[in-house]
Amino acid sequence: MSGHSKWHNIQKTKGAADAKRSAAFTKIAKEIIVAVKTGGSGDPNNNSRLATVIAKAKAVNMPNDNIKRTIDKALGANNTDNYESVVYEGYGPNGVAVIVEALTDNRQRTAPEVRHLLDKFGKGLGATGCVSWSFDRKGVILLDNEDGDLEEDTVMMDALDCGASDFEADGDVFTIYTEPDDCGKVAAALEAKGYVFASAQVEMVPQNYVKLTDAGDIKNMEKLIDALEDNDDVQNVYHNWEQE
Repeated sequence: MSGHSKWHNIQKTKGAADAKRSAAFTKIAKEIIVAVKTGGSGDPNNNSRLATVIAKAKAVNMPNDNIKRTIDKALGANNTDNYESVVYEGYGPNGVAVIVEALTDNRQRTAPEVRHLLDKFGKGLGATGCVSWSFDRKGVILLDNEDGDLEEDTVMMDALDCGASDFEADGDVFTIYTEPDDCGKVAAALEAKGYVFASAQVEMVPQNYVKLTDAGDIKNMEKLIDALEDNDDVQNVYHNWEQE
């Protein structure tokens, strides 16, 4: 993954501290509920999907009380929340590949909204599998070393000792890759060593990137990402735009 994309992800994560914090927590709460229901357990030690979502929640400073309350809610006999996981694939300006992951209680609402945004700002919605073949699903843990407090070799050794599959340093950003099911476990082990993450989640990592040079295309791509991320049903937006 290229450095500017990583740094963009860190900046977006830091943005969770602003007015969007509440919306970010709401979306993560949805993921926690789905993880508990599909994994059949509220214990992250026995539910790798839940462990991964908890790592993501902690990276955006979601309070432990909120996390526990959401898990308890999901386990409650009266809980009627029923979210369906849906993935949409399509194209942004100039053929940029876009993957949209949503959790929705109404496909008939979500699909037209995603289609409209891809039509308005990009090249439209595609068929299942049209772009996902060019992405790899990985656990991605980002460390911001802007202050220079972290030593690259130490972080790399700690990451590998904690079960990471790969490590990459790019300027002020350290990226730790894991197998998808290991992301939460590796994040917890690194947290126990005192590390604080800018981001920790399972992502679709592009195998290659597309550069946009036209100002109109860049503006539309930015609008597309922002509009999709502002949609209440959309959990994650992945793309292979090489951002400067």
